[in-house]
Amino acid sequence: MKVNYNMSAVITNSQLLRTEGNLTTAMEKLSSGIRINHARDDAAGMAISNKMRLQIDGLDQASQNASNGTSVLQTADGALNEVTSIIQRMRELAVQAANDTNVDSDKKAIQAEIASLREEVDRVSKDTEFNTKPLLDGTLDNRVYAKNISRIDASIYVDAGKYEVDVTTAATKGNLAADSAQFADMTGYVNASGRLKINGYVIEIEETDTMEQVYEKIREGAEFGEAEADILDDGTLSLTSSFYGEKGVVKVEAENTELAAALGFSSTRPDVVYGEDVQIALGDGFSDTATVSVDGNKVVITDKSGFEIAFMVDENYPVAGAVDTTVEIEVTEIGSMTLQIGANEDQTMDVRIPKISAQTLYLDEVDVTTVNGASRAIDRMDKALDKLMSVRSSLGAFENRLDYAVQALDETNENMTAALSRIEDVDMAAEMSNYTQQNVLEQAAISVLSQANDLPQQTLQLLQ
Repeated sequence: MKVNYNMSAVITNSQLLRTEGNLTTAMEKLSSGIRINHARDDAAGMAISNKMRLQIDGLDQASQNASNGTSVLQTADGALNEVTSIIQRMRELAVQAANDTNVDSDKKAIQAEIASLREEVDRVSKDTEFNTKPLLDGTLDNRVYAKNISRIDASIYVDAGKYEVDVTTAATKGNLAADSAQFADMTGYVNASGRLKINGYVIEIEETDTMEQVYEKIREGAEFGEAEADILDDGTLSLTSSFYGEKGVVKVEAENTELAAALGFSSTRPDVVYGEDVQIALGDGFSDTATVSVDGNKVVITDKSGFEIAFMVDENYPVAGAVDTTVEIEVTEIGSMTLQIGANEDQTMDVRIPKISAQTLYLDEVDVTTVNGASRAIDRMDKALDKLMSVRSSLGAFENRLDYAVQALDETNENMTAALSRIEDVDMAAEMSNYTQQNVLEQAAISVLSQANDLPQQTLQLLQ
């Protein structure tokens, strides 16, 4: 028996301290509900759980991002719904103007309402915003760059890159000039009367009209007849169509030969002249299956899988005799709205909202006061509605995709949260059993330590 070192007490105390440590750990897990409170609890598990927690937080925010993207698309689609209603009203007015019961003043009143509605389309395009970000003014569409062409519209199925177009022949307007310079002296008299038709629009010429009065009538009548009247430097009357290509027709009909001669036209010359459509050849960037359609100076290039590039060739391009007539169209990925719909880098979705305005819908060309303006307007409105439906369809596709993205993100979040729970959360039943065990061991150790401390006292009995 020894009195300097009570090894029984030392051993018992060491076990008691170990039990107290286990009991403290069990109490910490039970109170926090988490199995891994310190790296020492499970180093690998803590590393995994931290990464999973980052993913879960990222998925939460990505789901919110996608929901915000849906709100953007819904806002844009709501504005386009109003634009659709406006154009439907404009088409109704065009149908009304096409009826021959209307006189010129009636058509001017109809055109005034169309012009007002056209301004409203531009206002909607300019003022539709989400969080101060413009939606319909082209800000959220891919940038396309090119010289000598305008009103470029590339569909969402056109890949970024460079596309070359060779403009071989410029578009022209129909032009009809008189054979003689009858308008050289504006103070003279026509000395002829009758009806003059310019593209079907009737102008009444009186025998007492001066050349200046006749020109004023022709100038106003030509405007209604979709042409422009001008007097050349030599005094020749020239009539130029308002349009390019086959639509750019100039047709002049005099009621009698005396009137034709008084205006400088001969009875033997043709009275109908047409313009020519622009001619192009496709170059680099386009596939062998691409097709081209032209209408005046407007060009539409289409291909399979929804590929479409539409643009207007600038007036008088190319200049006669030009050596280089190649136009390079550069389609970029700059400008579209990028939504972060994933928890990690590059997990994004690009959303494009093209510019919708009176110009992009070609509503600025609508004039129902002209001789064929109403019928042209009906056709123009139909095409504008087709474009709107195409844009709204693409917005709907984006919106549906985002809805599925939100559902996928939320489900992934749920599954990852469950996985994190399996790694981090403590099994309360098992840990409570461990706590009870450690608590009993602690009580037993305290009791044994008390008895071990009494052993040196027994040694004193040997000294008596």
